[in-house]
Amino acid sequence: MAVMKKSLSSSSAEEDSTSLWESASFSSSDPPDEHEHPSASLLCCHSVQDSLLSSNSSFTGYRGILNWIIILLVLTHAHLFLENFIQHGFLIDIKKVFGHLIEDNCNWPSVYLILAANMFALIALYLEKSQAKGMLSYSIGHCLHLTNLGSLVLFPAAVIVREPKISTGGAFFFLWFYTVLGLKLYSYQETNRWYRLAHLEKDESGQRKDHNQHLTLQDLYYFLLAPTLCYQRGFPRTPKVRINNLLHRLLEMVIVIQIMVGIVQQWIEPIFQRSENSFSSMDVTTRVDHLVDLVAPTHFLWLLFFFLSHSFLNFCAELLRFGDRRFYGDWWNATTLRTFWNNWNIPFQKWSHRHVYTQLVVWNISPSQAELLVFLMSAAVCECMIALPLHSCRLWIFFMMVIELLVEVFLGNYFQGNYGNGLVWLCLLLGPPLAVTTYFHDHYISSQRHHQHCSSSSLLTSEFSCSPTDTWKSS
Repeated sequence: MAVMKKSLSSSSAEEDSTSLWESASFSSSDPPDEHEHPSASLLCCHSVQDSLLSSNSSFTGYRGILNWIIILLVLTHAHLFLENFIQHGFLIDIKKVFGHLIEDNCNWPSVYLILAANMFALIALYLEKSQAKGMLSYSIGHCLHLTNLGSLVLFPAAVIVREPKISTGGAFFFLWFYTVLGLKLYSYQETNRWYRLAHLEKDESGQRKDHNQHLTLQDLYYFLLAPTLCYQRGFPRTPKVRINNLLHRLLEMVIVIQIMVGIVQQWIEPIFQRSENSFSSMDVTTRVDHLVDLVAPTHFLWLLFFFLSHSFLNFCAELLRFGDRRFYGDWWNATTLRTFWNNWNIPFQKWSHRHVYTQLVVWNISPSQAELLVFLMSAAVCECMIALPLHSCRLWIFFMMVIELLVEVFLGNYFQGNYGNGLVWLCLLLGPPLAVTTYFHDHYISSQRHHQHCSSSSLLTSEFSCSPTDTWKSS
């Protein structure tokens, strides 16, 4: 019948060429006058079509399922937040945070080290101004820039190694701070060199503009505070600061930090304590169960860290009216590990492609070898960022990332689509996040044993140092 054929033909245009329509058949035995019936449009209520969740379906509206999963995660872990709040109260104490950074047992506290970082930024600005005015040649200025950046990289590492009593939190904070500053200053000097060499800025008459107008403290410190690692002149800006959005991101950070502290205190720390007391006497099955228990909070804590980074970066962008807020791609839909690496951390991926990969290709290094070198560099950076503050270099994070690389090379072609996405999530569960937790596990056990050893030593010292009169009185 005409109405049915029209309906079927219109719906078949919406389906994929490989869908069920290829095997569909239509009956030609319908009475010729059915299309004249007043209820002809109600005679056919079925058509050949795929289920929404099948692989052949082009349906992509999964926002409701995502909201459902978020609600389940919140409800299943809300008791951690409530129990931690009842036992310990409000854990986000600004005075304790600053006290942990200031009260270090070394001559150069972390706060002073962060303030000293301004010296490296001012030296970079002075070198750029000197080159723009012709006071320094390119070769001399480039060597001085590399010397400044090398000192910036080695300075925090030397302080952490030389002063083992510096607090772990302070060491993490100022090491990450110096690393981000080093990446930013390298991009600052390299991009300004490109501007000078390419003569990009010209006025209407064809004359170059003065490059010194961008070499100011305001321009430099806006870039240092902006949530990006790549410098350019004239960042995209939003019209105004949205206060509601700013407060929303601030509230997100407070809630996520509270949940993370609750998970560490009531979930991860008890696991560490059990492993400290009886891990050596555990059988294989118990050790596997212990590892599985550790994987679950580690992965959830890693996801919370991602949400915290999302809120913090958007908070900074909103406060500074920074326009480019694509800090990550849809890495959760990645079907290969390479896609995940390219979408997980957009600022670092953009910096490494702009300042490392492109330069390696210019030096006649093949693109595949350049990608490998960039990946190994990022793995080494991740290893140093965790191992150095903990005074323990076991190369677990580096080897985990190398194993992921081997999985991508040898198994990437066999796992595609949904299976590839499952492989990516499996690598995330058993990959670098678990290696990071293992680092903290060993650091927790060593610090507890060191604390017990110091307590027993101080007790023995106090017993032997008491006077005979005190011993007689106590007897």
